[in-house]
Amino acid sequence: MTSEQILAKYHIGGARYHGGQSPQVQALLNDLQRHSRIPLLIAANCDSGGNGACSDGTYIASAAQCEASRDPQVAYHAGLVSAREASALGVNVNFDPCVDILFNWRNTIVNTRAYGTNADDVIKYSSAYIEGYRSVPDMITCIKHFPGDGTEERDQHLVLGVNELSPEEWDASFGRVYRHHIENGVEMIMAGHIALPYYQKRLNPTLQDQDILPATLAEELLQGLLKEQLGFNGMIITDASHMLGMSSAMRREDYVPGAIAAGCDMFLFFNDMEEDFTFMLNGVRRGVITPERLNDAVRRVLGLKAKLNLHTKQAAGTLLKTEADLAVIGCKEHLQMRADAADKGITLVKNSFNQLPIRPETHRRLRLYYLQGEVGGIVAAGSKVLDNFVAELTRRGFEVTVNDGNSRIKGRTLQYREEVDAALILADIVGYGAENNYRIRWKTAMSNECPWYVHEVPTVMVSLNFTTHLHDATMVKCYINAYNSNMEIIRQVVDKIMGESEFKGTPNDLVWADKWQAKL
Repeated sequence: MTSEQILAKYHIGGARYHGGQSPQVQALLNDLQRHSRIPLLIAANCDSGGNGACSDGTYIASAAQCEASRDPQVAYHAGLVSAREASALGVNVNFDPCVDILFNWRNTIVNTRAYGTNADDVIKYSSAYIEGYRSVPDMITCIKHFPGDGTEERDQHLVLGVNELSPEEWDASFGRVYRHHIENGVEMIMAGHIALPYYQKRLNPTLQDQDILPATLAEELLQGLLKEQLGFNGMIITDASHMLGMSSAMRREDYVPGAIAAGCDMFLFFNDMEEDFTFMLNGVRRGVITPERLNDAVRRVLGLKAKLNLHTKQAAGTLLKTEADLAVIGCKEHLQMRADAADKGITLVKNSFNQLPIRPETHRRLRLYYLQGEVGGIVAAGSKVLDNFVAELTRRGFEVTVNDGNSRIKGRTLQYREEVDAALILADIVGYGAENNYRIRWKTAMSNECPWYVHEVPTVMVSLNFTTHLHDATMVKCYINAYNSNMEIIRQVVDKIMGESEFKGTPNDLVWADKWQAKL
């Protein structure tokens, strides 16, 4: 079906798209708004910059990188660039920032998306991000994932998430974060497919274990805790409805209207458009969604659209975006913000043997070990990162040999020392929704890429995403968290390894993964 046909038949209130170059995305969003009688809320996931809105957008810094920089200005710039570049496309809602708290080092769902390991840091940096985002007119943020991720290691894409904190612990942590943002005027909150069982049983003492539902379907959390106890009067949207944390709770026919009945105001993502539309309509006809709840949800959606001035822009003919608007994407000012964030964020976690700097004058022959995560998935590693690193190192004067890790054969150690001056391990471990958590996976059993060589030659390990790889590589004596694999990060990582600039990032305590030997 075309956009026009979908809008005419199903009267959707909002849209969320995925991927694409900026001209392609802008054309799609203009087409949606052009054919919508009531303007749409259009959302993107910009948690680290404009790259969340389009593939050619500007990455600034992930939440973990903002935390490591210890500078709220980095988070402010991430929010500012996110809003500027998303707005140029026609986006008006951001499904970020994450205001989760990373309590559990094993959690890779929010490892790089959480702004800290305590409520104070999360409040500080997420507030700076929102301030930057709000500096662009008619753009709103949606904080997530209520009631809070980061306490366990599992992924709600694959299983029901559970926040096991007691009511007192939750009030002192996640509760503080949500209360702060509600008092600061946040307009939208995304309910996660996460249960909060001890609090749910306090709010409704009749609940048994078998009655516990994710927040997206739990009236006691949405109405009782979020709207009544915390005083939230904005709009609630579900997290993606295809996630197992929701779909494993009951039949889809029941949870499509059930989410609205429980207190959500918008339902995120069709499975089958005709079927889901019928499920929702039947929920209204059968009284699952009462007229009062339906009208309340519609009022909140329309109120948000009014706050964004969508109706006045539509009437004035200024709702659609132009090709000239795209000039801001990847502009010089944004690239400088990216460079500043990289300089402040890249973190030297340990350098136990004082092996840095490593320069071509002293360590010309590099053996490079490239560790990949998921390949071919929605979020996946690719060969471009390896090629970019090799090109940059070669440009600096290094002679780079890429190791083949598909073998257990290591060869003679004395010969290795004669042929290799230093080893560089790149951990490009990324992935999405295929495992509950993502860790290093060596290419074969006892692969020759496992760091057996740390006492043979100076060895540096660089993580380009997750921050806790020392759990699987405790023997590494020099470890760097770089947070991303864009070219600016690559250039600055090489600068810092060579001693051309200092490391400025500060790690949190979870980087040690509760392993004493990781600190050695």
